Amino acid sequence: MADLAVSLGIVIGYLLVALAIGLLAYRLTERTAEDYYLASRSVGTVVLLFTTFATLLSAFTFFGGPNVAFSAGPEWILVMGLMDGVLFAILWYVIGYKQWLVGQEHGYVTLGEMLGDRFGSQSLRGLVAVVGLLWLFPYVMLQQVGAGQAIAGLTNGAVPYWAGAALITVFMVLYVGLAGMRGVAWTDTIQGLFMLGVVWVAVAWVLSAAGGLGSVSSALATNRPEFLALGGGLYSPQYVISTAVVIAFGVTMFPQVNQRFFIARDSATLKRSFALWPVLVLLLFVPTFLLGTWAAGLGVQVPEGGNVIPALLTEYTPVWFAALVIAGAMAAMMSSSDSMLLSGSSYFTRDLYRPFVAPDASDAREGWIGRVGVAAFAALTFLASLFVGAGTGLNFLVALGDTAFGGYAQLTLPVLLALYWGGVTRWGIASGVVGGHVLYLLHVFLPLPATYLTWDYALWCMLFGLLLTVGVSLVSSPAAEENAAKFGVSAD
Repeated sequence: MADLAVSLGIVIGYLLVALAIGLLAYRLTERTAEDYYLASRSVGTVVLLFTTFATLLSAFTFFGGPNVAFSAGPEWILVMGLMDGVLFAILWYVIGYKQWLVGQEHGYVTLGEMLGDRFGSQSLRGLVAVVGLLWLFPYVMLQQVGAGQAIAGLTNGAVPYWAGAALITVFMVLYVGLAGMRGVAWTDTIQGLFMLGVVWVAVAWVLSAAGGLGSVSSALATNRPEFLALGGGLYSPQYVISTAVVIAFGVTMFPQVNQRFFIARDSATLKRSFALWPVLVLLLFVPTFLLGTWAAGLGVQVPEGGNVIPALLTEYTPVWFAALVIAGAMAAMMSSSDSMLLSGSSYFTRDLYRPFVAPDASDAREGWIGRVGVAAFAALTFLASLFVGAGTGLNFLVALGDTAFGGYAQLTLPVLLALYWGGVTRWGIASGVVGGHVLYLLHVFLPLPATYLTWDYALWCMLFGLLLTVGVSLVSSPAAEENAAKFGVSAD
């Protein structure tokens, strides 16, 4: 009973801190859509870096990644820690910096708004919003599933799954609805620092309790010697490269990440942030993947369907510290979900409600509609999470959530062309986005090959979308409303 009280006290205490930050941010937030969604484009380097970091690194950091390292070895760090750390930083510069420039000049809030204005097409604006929401909805739902399961596991079922998911959802709606981007960015910064701190303390604690690095290494060499050699098995070059490219390109178009390309205070802030990104990624992924790898060498028993990090910490650290790390996992989930809710609301209100329902809506009205949108979006994903978490179906939503990176990656190359090539037409980019997504969805839901010539199907779908964008643009004429000059490119 005492352990239960400690565990719940730590989690609820963390949630109350997040809510208090939201209340403080609310007092400083203007009642306009731009301030609510983008914090008036005033975010500095530390907050920008950590809000992107905490938003992107969700429950996978604490559960999925270490589980992969536990079962297949630590080489996944090549994908997440090195390749995606570097690839995303490059894309942050190539795409993010250009988005920031045009966003500063024209006041864009969302990707759909930017592309719709560039090509003079409300339909394209709506299409991009629908695509963004298609992949975002199940991804938010899976974060709620993870939160509900984490709290249920932490309390040994004393708090049921549905109550844990509801608790997280209510707290997120409160502070996101109140504070918008400013509150989310501030809480993300604290969550990011918290995640880094607890995971490195966990590494030191496990090493000390297990007899030091020499003992842990000897156990790994004895029990899982294959983990000490590079190559082979799951980690073929094609697998590593395909996975790294799909994840990095997909991350770039995640609404909650892409929208952060607009919020930097100035160009120096943006440049410092993407330069520091690979370092921050390694500081988090190295320790979490090491913990998963060490657990395999130490013979830690993981329950069927369970996660290795809680099992390892339960065996080698006190209950209160294990609860603290689970709170870190909760921070990871919340720092992703809160930003997803905010971005999903902006896509709905800014790109669907305003242009198609209420074109004359004031900024203040749009800001309040956005807050209602946060609550509605969270309620719908919570209801879906109840079915999925209880094992009662909605497998299509799980499939969408599990393949969201590849889905968002289908947007990246058409958007990249639109930013830099004036020859792209509205029919070209629409064809590329729709064609790439249709082919990708067919592979998600039909028994089609997972690879072609040993390369992941998501890469081929990206290539197909690229070819459609270029090919259709070459044979179609730009509409009179299109304005490539807004992006600083020539239409010739």
